[in-house]
Amino acid sequence: QVQLVESGGGLVQAGGSLRLSCAASGITFRTHHMGWYRQAPGEQRELVALITRYGATTYADSVKGRFSISRDNARQTVYLQMNGLKPEDTAVYYCNANSGYRDFWGQGTQVTVSS
Repeated sequence: QVQLVESGGGLVQAGGSLRLSCAASGITFRTHHMGWYRQAPGEQRELVALITRYGATTYADSVKGRFSISRDNARQTVYLQMNGLKPEDTAVYYCNANSGYRDFWGQGTQVTVSS
């Protein structure tokens, strides 16, 4: 059974930092591209950051220079370091694992940034 379990969300003031973690089980982690997505109320889910199985990274323009994605294949965990948080970063953040032909999602973790 595949499980992606996110943690690290919470309430933070603008300018603060949070580190999200996503622990994966039931998949061969090193063969999956891992991503963080977010969905704000009334909005569509959007890609925040992606790290391929080769370690290449991609970021949404809105978070470039503030967020950093990394992975630890030994721990089967992907991280999202979020610095300089803004109120517009408020959303539910979801972890995604993609093998190229299958997608898996976590349950999401709430991030709320107060102004």
